Amino acid sequence: MPQLIAEPSSSIDLFDPAVLDDPYPLYEVLRGMGPAVWLNRHDMWFIGGYEDVRTALHAAATFSSENGIALTDTANRQFLSGTVLVAHGMRHVQLRRPLSRQLAPRAMKSLVPEIGSRAARLAVELVTEFVAGQVVHLMGLPESTRPKLVAQGAAVFDMFGPGNARYRASAPLATAMMTFLSTEVSRTSVRPGSWMADLYQAADDGDISEDDVVPLMSAYTTAGMDTTIHGITAALHHLAHHQRYYKELRTGRLKAAAVFQEAIRLDAPIQGFGRRARRDTRVGNARIRAGERVWLSYGSSGRDPRRWGHYANTFRPGRTGADLHLALGYGPHTCAGRHLAVAQATGLLDALAHYGTRLEPAGIPVRARNNILHGWATLPLTITPDRRRVRHARKPTVTQA
Repeated sequence: MPQLIAEPSSSIDLFDPAVLDDPYPLYEVLRGMGPAVWLNRHDMWFIGGYEDVRTALHAAATFSSENGIALTDTANRQFLSGTVLVAHGMRHVQLRRPLSRQLAPRAMKSLVPEIGSRAARLAVELVTEFVAGQVVHLMGLPESTRPKLVAQGAAVFDMFGPGNARYRASAPLATAMMTFLSTEVSRTSVRPGSWMADLYQAADDGDISEDDVVPLMSAYTTAGMDTTIHGITAALHHLAHHQRYYKELRTGRLKAAAVFQEAIRLDAPIQGFGRRARRDTRVGNARIRAGERVWLSYGSSGRDPRRWGHYANTFRPGRTGADLHLALGYGPHTCAGRHLAVAQATGLLDALAHYGTRLEPAGIPVRARNNILHGWATLPLTITPDRRRVRHARKPTVTQA
């Protein structure tokens, strides 16, 4: 008679404040328990190994985002219904298609000069202002929307987690932001030729419905801001603590894109997303039944030593295959704005490296606690200007579309 192997389970709270501040030791424990671990507190499976997360992200027919990406039914129905994030199959393809041309690598190449000039101008200003301003500009949204998008965007991500205190506090903010966007943005208020104009054109052409426009806009704008902001600040944090790599960035021996990719591998801006099993399946010894929730941990997969070796927890930009991380997703729901994120990060990091001889910590950073976002609320840094380059620098010209 075959011996039954108990399915691993744990009573840990994945969204405890201490875990949100530093989840990586816990991820290591969970990976050691097996490919899939049942989390009793959240009634869901945790999958944290690189290959297992990658496989699950690709297997949309088994692990679906439909009614599963957030951990509460209310969030899935009330805040995410109709968005590209939870769309499945051909519906997902339909919603991604209108902006696929604008977000393709070829389109990003044409934006590099503009992004670079904006980055040079804002190199000594807030990363948040740079990223948010760029996204609002490309989307063609009224400038009046930027402050609320910056202030309330993170609240949307809190809605993906369990029904804890952060979820309850963010629900009114997320609702208010969606109401604000639906009333502030219209055909007449968006800039002609912008991404939003393309969405309205897609509705006119019958590719999507008029009701799809605002949910698509909210998904692309919020996802395009907070994740990129946290990814860039993660890169700055690690560079400030590794002067060797900052010097290599200044001399051109290290590419800014490699710094950004390694930073988000090590500290994924989105730590994980939920899925709903559409049919019975197995991950390792765990039998996952149809209808059960699954949490795919991007943050854990980025530090899996079976994929990243002995130095999985070490910042080593330029490592082979660093861009194969899962921090920006994989499979059908790969982040549509990943090329824009890399272009923005590259522009800003290159600008900082050009104008600053040293980048150093200037105080104690404070984590921004969020159910799924991982980043800094404050990150005090000091940059020492290169007086030769600053003195002789030509004032950048920002091209306005």
